[in-house]
Amino acid sequence: MADEAGPTLSEDPFDGASQMNPKNLIAVGALTFLLIFSFFALSLSGDSAPMMVSEVTGESDDWRAFSVVAPVDTGINVYHDHFRTNETYPSWLLDELGVNKVCELTFNGSWQERYEADRATCWDTLNASDIVAFPGTKIIGHSPDGNSDILILDDPSDGHGSAVTGAVLNANPDAVIFFVEGFSTEAVIAAANQPLVDVISTSFGAPGSVPVSGIERGTEIAVVEQGKMHTGAADNSPSPAIQDSTAGPPWSIGIAGYAEEGDDQKEIMSGSYPDISADWTQYLPNHDDIDGYHETSGTSFATPRTAGILSYVLQSLRFEFNDDGSGASPEQRQGMLVNGTDSEGNPYLISNADVREALNLSAWYPDFDWDPTSGTMPISPVAPCTQTGWGLVNLSNIEPMIAHLNQSSELSQRPGDVVACMNANQDMREAYWNAYPSTPINAHELFVTGSQGVERRLV
Repeated sequence: MADEAGPTLSEDPFDGASQMNPKNLIAVGALTFLLIFSFFALSLSGDSAPMMVSEVTGESDDWRAFSVVAPVDTGINVYHDHFRTNETYPSWLLDELGVNKVCELTFNGSWQERYEADRATCWDTLNASDIVAFPGTKIIGHSPDGNSDILILDDPSDGHGSAVTGAVLNANPDAVIFFVEGFSTEAVIAAANQPLVDVISTSFGAPGSVPVSGIERGTEIAVVEQGKMHTGAADNSPSPAIQDSTAGPPWSIGIAGYAEEGDDQKEIMSGSYPDISADWTQYLPNHDDIDGYHETSGTSFATPRTAGILSYVLQSLRFEFNDDGSGASPEQRQGMLVNGTDSEGNPYLISNADVREALNLSAWYPDFDWDPTSGTMPISPVAPCTQTGWGLVNLSNIEPMIAHLNQSSELSQRPGDVVACMNANQDMREAYWNAYPSTPINAHELFVTGSQGVERRLV
């Protein structure tokens, strides 16, 4: 079973109200009569109209602390149990995410039966401008490229996006998902331009980290201009991550993989000299059924797992410091990912750079032992940063990061040789990307097919 972690922030609306006085009983009776009368009148009218966002969400402004993650990938299986929720997203949340369409899904029958039942009312009606809410799920979907067989939904020949999104939710089950289907700069910018998005996660790029243009302009807009975080997958090869258009830009968090829960060593087929290395193998939802899972490996899944970890940290801090928003809008939130107040009413501000520093400080190198039969690479005691960057990251990093950022228990500084090594990494990235060629490349020419379907490089 996949690990799950996430703050449970909902409150019992009936707490302290188990007893009613006579005035309350009269009020409830009157309200019940009005509701029944209204329903009866509507049933006689015979009129119908398109469903509005407010009709499926409710109007209350009172909601929990939250965080929004935007995976950009093949598509998403909105029918899978992994993405279901009993929560009702408030209308203001959907409005601020730009939702202009609501698809009420069928949740009975097989995947194929559900899809067929919803074709006429949902899937066959979508276009590239639609941002779609799927009540009963954690998913808001968008397909700005508009060039897949079924917009937003993970097509039967794909599956990568459903697994990627599953990895986000395995780290933070309470994350709101703003899913963007696509493999282009435009798709990344669609996520970057959503003010509520905190973290964008991308797991595609040029095979072998060939130094060609990719999505770097889109991720630069998201991070440098909009203050968001970007987790980008290094290649599934030993190639250095520095020149990789997904993992290499200095504003991105480049992520390689390690073989966790065994000898905690670097995966041989995983990018070198990244920012960090994260969980390589995971148990993730299928794209063409409603409750199946499969084990799969790659930096494609280590990357969104890290995005979920960052999302959890932000959500926890927002709960602690009375921040009911999300994103890092320069206009509304001064570019801060957390913009709240402490118990004495003093401002509490956390930026992209603050979270990234906490991530780097919390990363760790394993003990220098190794099982030669494991198929992984021993991490060298000399300059381990050239293999795994700042080190390894998994769910165990969450609490130390939170404690560091809320100043209850600050993380220790890393040794001088590690800092020097990673400063050199950053200097090389900044020098490389300042001189990076801008020749456009057709992104679809960079994809390859992997064992789990369309895997885009596969990272």
